[in-house]
Amino acid sequence: MPPERSDAFAPGRVNLIGEHTDYNLGLALPFAIAEGVTVRARAHGDVDSGAGAAARIEAFACDLGERDEFALADPPAAEGWRAFVRGTVAELGRAGFPLVPASLQISADVPAGAGLSSSAALEVALCLALLELSSQAPRGAVLESCDRTELARLCARVESDWVRAHTGLLDQLASLYGAPDTALCIDFRSLAIEPVPLQLDGWTLVVLDSGERHEHAASGYNERRAECARACQLLGVSSLRELDADPLTLLPDPLGRRASHVFGENLRVREAEAALRDGDLPAIGELLSASHRSLRDRYEVSTPAVEEAVQRLLDAGAAGARLIGGGFGGSVLGLFSPGARAAAGAREVRPGPGAHLLDAR
Repeated sequence: MPPERSDAFAPGRVNLIGEHTDYNLGLALPFAIAEGVTVRARAHGDVDSGAGAAARIEAFACDLGERDEFALADPPAAEGWRAFVRGTVAELGRAGFPLVPASLQISADVPAGAGLSSSAALEVALCLALLELSSQAPRGAVLESCDRTELARLCARVESDWVRAHTGLLDQLASLYGAPDTALCIDFRSLAIEPVPLQLDGWTLVVLDSGERHEHAASGYNERRAECARACQLLGVSSLRELDADPLTLLPDPLGRRASHVFGENLRVREAEAALRDGDLPAIGELLSASHRSLRDRYEVSTPAVEEAVQRLLDAGAAGARLIGGGFGGSVLGLFSPGARAAAGAREVRPGPGAHLLDAR
């Protein structure tokens, strides 16, 4: 018999370096964080009825005090957090997973719109809770047996088709594959994932909220993707990953600057990976600041509020700092040496475990 309840947690993520590279088939170096989204699912009604006409999904967003209810068999479109829930249910159904009627309670300790991937954490937590609730297998067998990369693709379809944010796979893969004291070097051309030790040895990574919310679908994120696609057309390549030289002068502005950022950011990921393996944390600080300059000047995804937050970290003694996430608001990341005190309002982030179930049957 399927369980009557299933609780799942999926973490947010911090991308150490490698921004706006995922949808350009490049490289990135994210890590899962301790904060994330928890979904508590409870079966209700006649679970044997499956996705029949009367089968419903009820959802409650605890942090917002808002509810939603819709037909399991054919979820209609919606806006905001409801789009994520309905889209996840719909995409799981289309993928052939036999879901059961359920009540969902959703809570989070990762702030929405802060560039810490609360949206991917929500999608992944929903998937794990719903799949476990519908499973006839022993507890945890679904997550152990499923293809986590395919699950990440399903979550990305939710963002693309239901939320209208054409993101890459970085956030979902980081949430699903994360591990303590580990960063993930992800190659988005092959989807190979290489664990990289993230031993801070007294150094501290912190995030500082700029106070400016961002939403991919409403920001310039989709515009940047379109600009990269146009750059590929003009260069005659299928992706910017194929470039073996800086294309800054080969394209009209701003396309040259967009492609140049992606080219340079891929190089910085490789340099950061080598620095982590060598325990060279000062080099990481330099790379963070170089990445930010490129994101600000070449990719143009910073804002005055973000710049102020970066400067606050640098003024407090950070070895390096940069915006994280898609930009246009959200949080910034800073690296502090042992004994240094971060700016007021900054909070420490450490690499934590990936998505997992919370409760026993």
